[in-house]
Amino acid sequence: MRLNRVGLAVAVAVSMGMGTASASTFMFDDIQDVDPANQDGKWRASAEIGVLIRSGNTDSRSWKGKIDLQRDTLQWRHRGVIDYYRQERKTFEGVTVTDADRLFISGQSNRIFESSSHSSVFLYGSYEDDALNSYEYQSTIAAGYGARYHFNSDIFADFEAGPGLSFDKRRDTGETDTDLILRLAGNLDWQISETARFTQLVSTEIGDDNTRSRAVSALTANLNSRLALRLSLTLTHNSTVFEQPNGRIPEKLDTETAVTIVYTF
Repeated sequence: MRLNRVGLAVAVAVSMGMGTASASTFMFDDIQDVDPANQDGKWRASAEIGVLIRSGNTDSRSWKGKIDLQRDTLQWRHRGVIDYYRQERKTFEGVTVTDADRLFISGQSNRIFESSSHSSVFLYGSYEDDALNSYEYQSTIAAGYGARYHFNSDIFADFEAGPGLSFDKRRDTGETDTDLILRLAGNLDWQISETARFTQLVSTEIGDDNTRSRAVSALTANLNSRLALRLSLTLTHNSTVFEQPNGRIPEKLDTETAVTIVYTF
């Protein structure tokens, strides 16, 4: 069942990116944006990976992988992301314990009002499967208005707001729920120097049953024209959690700190 849901989510994310793309305003759940000068209609992709393996007194493994696809034209911008993180360890008894297993997929398209405008309308969709939180999956679709503000040539911010729907399935009871939400998102992009960049994302999806919020901070340093080193901190918060069948109550706030290598195609 999980593979079917993941396959569906990937298909949705890819299909959202198959149009003609790009623009002056775009924002979504990730840590990177595209240089407005790159609105040439070409597909761009980056792959991000980080691995940590420990042995001896501690036997553990953790890895993070991410694929980012994007395309820009004068009137459209499309983007899709697949992000996966897993961490596991062996106990003294030789039992493998999973400490983290999370898949996040998102896609967004923005339609710019005019080629010189900083305003757009957007359609956003996401899917998250976290094996250790209260939900087997959480999915969102939203549409609304976006705007970009330039503070100077090196710093700009994106803002988005719009209504949508959330879909989730509780892990303890198997119940599924659909809820009306309001999605608010903001993104700050600061080109610190020719080789360094800082980005900060904050988003929240406000519903009657649950409010899901996400914040991503990242500092990226270019090693050469293709490779970069990235330090990132991701915070995910659910206002509502449920006791699991084994008696464990998931934390409302989940954090992820990663150091990864990014390769741009």
